[in-house]
Amino acid sequence: MALGEVQLVPIGVAVLGAVGAATLWAVDAMPAIGLAVAIGYLASSTALLGIALRRRGASRLGWANLVTAIRSALVGVITGLVAASFVAPIPVPLLIGLTVPALALDAVDGWVARRTGSATALGARFDWEVDAFLLLVLSVYVARSLGPWVLAIGLMRYAFVVAGWMLPRLRGPLPYRYWRKVVAAVQGIVLAFAATGLFPEFSYAAVAVALVLLVESFGRDVVWLATRGRARSAEAEVRAS
Repeated sequence: MALGEVQLVPIGVAVLGAVGAATLWAVDAMPAIGLAVAIGYLASSTALLGIALRRRGASRLGWANLVTAIRSALVGVITGLVAASFVAPIPVPLLIGLTVPALALDAVDGWVARRTGSATALGARFDWEVDAFLLLVLSVYVARSLGPWVLAIGLMRYAFVVAGWMLPRLRGPLPYRYWRKVVAAVQGIVLAFAATGLFPEFSYAAVAVALVLLVESFGRDVVWLATRGRARSAEAEVRAS
């Protein structure tokens, strides 16, 4: 399969996402600003994926990446709805109805990758970025009712990336930790529940606990990378002496 044919698959999924957003706009469930934001996300995410595929000379997309691409299309529509909520009321059941499968598919793409032996570094990175952006979008929506502190959940991943730009030690590979996946799943579930607007006092407490877990998880990774970096520096000094 040619590289151009591989890239047609995520493009086709993105087009389906755009059609879904356009349908919501046509039935007055999403204002025009939401449609524009949804299409902007779908176009940019598909372009970035295409660049990554081209750099790696990928000969196939893989079933796991296809699942992630479908999830990304859902995230695009969710992003449009959240953007639209700033200018007009949106159907909350629709937002939750799209968020639930987007969260559920996060477990499916990993399972598919393991079952088909198609796990790749690109697939893992694609999965992480879709996860991170979904949490950011949900935290933006929930922050309007619970307070701006909720944005810390969505911004944590990006703060970690920025810290890695400034501190090379934080750019190293991390060991696999199942707890990291559990914490990420908790963030999505709690934010989705808070987005319903039901039981605001409980939602406030649940989101606060989720944030504490996220800080602990990222903090452990930062400490591990920092101490590992110091150990490597010490070894280099010993070898140089």
